[in-house]
Amino acid sequence: MHIVIMGCGRVGSTLAHILEDSGHSVAIIDRDPQAFRRLRAGFRGRRVTGVGFDRDVLTEAGIESATAYVAVSSGDNSNIISARVARETFGVDNVVARIYDPRRAEVYQRLGIPTVATVRWTADQIMRRISPEGAEPLWRDPTGTVVLAEVTVHPSWIGTRVHDLEASARTRAAFVNRIGEAVTIADDTVVQEGDVLHVIAAENDMDRINKVLAAAPEEDD
Repeated sequence: MHIVIMGCGRVGSTLAHILEDSGHSVAIIDRDPQAFRRLRAGFRGRRVTGVGFDRDVLTEAGIESATAYVAVSSGDNSNIISARVARETFGVDNVVARIYDPRRAEVYQRLGIPTVATVRWTADQIMRRISPEGAEPLWRDPTGTVVLAEVTVHPSWIGTRVHDLEASARTRAAFVNRIGEAVTIADDTVVQEGDVLHVIAAENDMDRINKVLAAAPEEDD
């Protein structure tokens, strides 16, 4: 594949090296030619000086044959504008833009531009490390309405089919972490001792789900 990257900062240069090491061709754009000094001496990709929303710059970077476009410059506006140009003008379907302001994420999602909200992601990772286990989600969508989260399961649920647990808690199990390995949910998957259950749910429903699963299952009359 050929991938075009806008922004030769730490993220852009690291991504360029990873992609090249994986066998892809890469072109990287930055308005500051000094930024290309972050690239290793043996980097074989194209270095294009300019801005990623300039059509001539994008053409020079090979956007017309690109399978993906990544905008990771330091400017939210530049990233989203260039991503839209790549998609709407040059027809690149696989685009992603980094943003620092998570309040804009919902707007960008409505425009069909996948985003990585750097500040919110970093804050979530820090909170996961300083908060009680399971208190912070592993992932949330850019709008902040859907989360993937660990949940604490009462020992009384051990031996219960995960599908039955889902029905009781009115939630959807994404997977189980079992002895350090992710296990997908099948019809016969049951909760075992030591399992760490992960659910995907609306964030505003997590308090209810945690409360249900932290207690013993209710017995049928």
